Amino acid sequence: MMKDHAPRPDQLDRCRACDSDNLLLFLPMGDHPPANMFVRPEDRDAPQPAFPLNTQACLDCGMIQVADQIPDGFFTHYLYVPSGARTMHGHFEGLARVLTDLAQGGLIVDVGCNDGLMLSFANRMGGRTLGIDPAANLVANAAANGVEVHVAYFGPGTAAEVRARRGPAQVISTTNTLNHIGDLHGFMEGVRTLLSDDGWFVVEVPWGRDILLTNQFDNVYHEHMSEMSLMSLVRLAEATGMAVVDVTRLTVHGGSMRVFMRKAQAAQAPSAEVTAMLEAEREAGMQGAEAFADFAQRVEDIRDRLVWMLADLKASGARIAGYGAAAKGNTLLNYFGIGPETLDYLVDRNPLKQGTLSPGVLIPIHGPEKIEEQRPDYLLVLAWNFFDEIRDQLRDYEAAGGKFIVPLPYPRIVGGGEG
Repeated sequence: MMKDHAPRPDQLDRCRACDSDNLLLFLPMGDHPPANMFVRPEDRDAPQPAFPLNTQACLDCGMIQVADQIPDGFFTHYLYVPSGARTMHGHFEGLARVLTDLAQGGLIVDVGCNDGLMLSFANRMGGRTLGIDPAANLVANAAANGVEVHVAYFGPGTAAEVRARRGPAQVISTTNTLNHIGDLHGFMEGVRTLLSDDGWFVVEVPWGRDILLTNQFDNVYHEHMSEMSLMSLVRLAEATGMAVVDVTRLTVHGGSMRVFMRKAQAAQAPSAEVTAMLEAEREAGMQGAEAFADFAQRVEDIRDRLVWMLADLKASGARIAGYGAAAKGNTLLNYFGIGPETLDYLVDRNPLKQGTLSPGVLIPIHGPEKIEEQRPDYLLVLAWNFFDEIRDQLRDYEAAGGKFIVPLPYPRIVGGGEG
């Protein structure tokens, strides 16, 4: 468990992307433990650190953000790995192909490389690669994937050190990492330091517009300090000597975007897709208070519906478990107050989480084989962004009468002729 840190402000007074002070607090969710701070069984009765999760929107650039409450050193021992989801293998293979084409034999640096899954594909395609990640516990996993990792937090100092040792990077990528960064401008300074003058910076993050339109409040947790609109990345790039030149919409993680940036002096005019996605954000009302107020009301409606549904099933004698000890699931469980009185257990394919308890509500986590041993009538799919894959893996469970509860974008039961 991490050491508690000194109290920090639980709201921001400026947008960390565009520096605007036009902020709206639209979804205060109370105190939450960090979503990946899993609890050992022997620590069940020990106090868990918890920090305010106050969700704000920047009404100038549409970014959704929470204040930095993460304890110091949190990411040096990290439990999330992408390799457990088959979907991510195909996704990262496709990304690796894009990056190796852009690099044209130059160095590819992946910031927040985790277990090295994406870079392992790039290596097989002939890429020259280096990962940067502070999670020392995952270095062995990356090495097993044939990936070299520089263990450090990324910033200007790390960038200068890597450039001195390996030369400039032709491509820098970061997937679902930029949204974990408190100092976005410092991160971008590091990118400019390490990137070659004609290089590419490629960012993948969930798309804030899809978060807003499909009720993905669970994408907000302390580690996800920023949920980004494309406009917020355009403004961030402009403020740091970079420029957004292209973007690709992605279906992964409930709707994401792959954003291509270059140093301003090397940048071409933005593509038509950049213009189209910026217009889609304006149409969604991402620069107005009403859209975020409506979002917050829908979240309350979802809570009422899901809690009622689970209570009704439990009262009828149904056995209910949860699938996926995902960080987003921990946001949902803690905010909705769903604990072991409702879910008998959670299952997760990640062995690093098995044998622990979920943060906050302390539900025991097992491997997927638990479903066969103690077959539940319903599985609450907390990793709903991988539902198609999960359903395919559990064909026998569904064929035997098992049903799924998918909480978002609105609670529904799937299986047994329903859904």
